[in-house]
Amino acid sequence: QVQLVESEGGLVQAGGSLRLSCAASGPTFGSYNMGWFRQAPGKERELVATIRSGGSTNYAESVKGRFTISRDNAKNTVYLQMNSLEPEDTAVYVCNLRVVYSGYEYWGQGTQVTVSS
Repeated sequence: QVQLVESEGGLVQAGGSLRLSCAASGPTFGSYNMGWFRQAPGKERELVATIRSGGSTNYAESVKGRFTISRDNAKNTVYLQMNSLEPEDTAVYVCNLRVVYSGYEYWGQGTQVTVSS
C-alpha cells in the first residue's frame, strides 16, 4: 500500500517562505490526485491546494496568489511552495493522495508550520 512521507515544516517569520514536499512510496498504479490540507487548533481540517494527475490545480481562496502546488510524477512527489506567509497560516499541514480509479485516499502524518509575527 501507499505511504506518504512529508518533509519537515518549521518556524518562519511573517512574510517569509517555506517549501513542503510529500513523497509517495509503494504501488502507485494508474492516475492519482495529490494535495495538501491543514488543520489549526480548534478548527476543522481545510483544503489548501490540490493538483490532479493531469496537472490542473485548485487553491483555497485564503492562499491564492501566495501558495503554489506542483508535482513530479517521476518521483511521485508533490510540493507546496508557500510565500508571503501569515500567522493565520500556522497549522499542521497534511499530504493527501487520492486514487482516481477507486477514490481511495491516503494521508501523511502531518508536519507543523508556524508563522511568527
